[in-house]
Amino acid sequence: MLQANDQLWLNDVIGKLTTKMDWVSEKSRNKIPYTTINGEHDNRAVDNPTGTETDGINWWTNGFWGGMMWLMHHETGNEKYKEIANISEVMLDECFHHYYGLHHDVGFMWLPTSVANYKVTGNMESRKRAMHAANLLAGRFNLAGGFIRAWNDLGEQDTRGWAIVDCMFNIPLLYWASEESGDPRFKQMAMRHADTAMTAFVRADGSVNHIVEFDPFNGGVVRTHGGQGYEEGSSWTRGQTWALYGFMMSYIHTGKEDYLNTAKRIAHYFMANIPESGIIPIDFRQPKEPAYEDSTAAAIAACGLIEIAKAVGQHEKEVFINAAVKLLKTLDESRSDWTTNSDCLLINGSAAYHNNNRHTPIIYGDYYFMEAVFKLKGNDLYLW
Repeated sequence: MLQANDQLWLNDVIGKLTTKMDWVSEKSRNKIPYTTINGEHDNRAVDNPTGTETDGINWWTNGFWGGMMWLMHHETGNEKYKEIANISEVMLDECFHHYYGLHHDVGFMWLPTSVANYKVTGNMESRKRAMHAANLLAGRFNLAGGFIRAWNDLGEQDTRGWAIVDCMFNIPLLYWASEESGDPRFKQMAMRHADTAMTAFVRADGSVNHIVEFDPFNGGVVRTHGGQGYEEGSSWTRGQTWALYGFMMSYIHTGKEDYLNTAKRIAHYFMANIPESGIIPIDFRQPKEPAYEDSTAAAIAACGLIEIAKAVGQHEKEVFINAAVKLLKTLDESRSDWTTNSDCLLINGSAAYHNNNRHTPIIYGDYYFMEAVFKLKGNDLYLW
């Protein structure tokens, strides 16, 4: 799949990655990190920066650290990674007791932790946790509109009809629940949401909306919202990657060709907009200055492009692989911290265009960078 020089580069990256994770994993074994502050992982297992019920232990990214540990366990065979993954998985039980802080992102939280554990070890407690999370997600399905509701109440805004493109990464929990239990209802809801997303979120040119507001009582699109991108109608890059890789996830679980074709359309739009530098902006339609960027979007895109390459013919495969390699090489060469001065892997992640906390390490950037590198090697543990 890779040319000789690219294979040498990949081997070098994996060497640096395993060396760094060997000590970072031990240092942060009792944490659930979200970001890195002054070189140190924070700990969302105990920290609650905003004081809201959706922050702290209920924070949506709290499955990625466990996922990184399972990827490292798969790559190295070292049992310590399984032990550390178990620590964060057990911590997340507190979320079920809280309940009110949970929303659509339970897939992000329990696919890389409990589903991964059950797949690898057959742990029945992990299976129970994952099935519980799947039922919580299924309970958010809106029958009239055919979508899974995003978030809970947000201040004075009426969000009962809101859905977001990110949820394409949560519905694999429903696919898994059907595959595991034999109950088709979970898969039916997941496919209905994906079908809705194909028409309501994906534009003709392959760009996507972040937030779509539906009529929660009768269905139908009311309007779209710019969300974490630059503005309404713009092109938030991480949203592009949630859709690009997300539709591939639905294709992998269902074999429905429409999902593959949708993922390819989004991928071609994304590839056509990759700057020569390989540095991905927060939004493809943002002003040129200031040059805000998001390394996490590059890492997620690389994962999706590699999955598309697995599903297409030989004449197309090279296009997607080359784009993924370009993104990953750029991250390795200019957006990675391989030193012992910081716990993170990637720098310059940005959660949202209008969030003042831009260009910081974010744990899902590290996770998807790791996943993409192992995918490229052909030795990834597929957690979605």
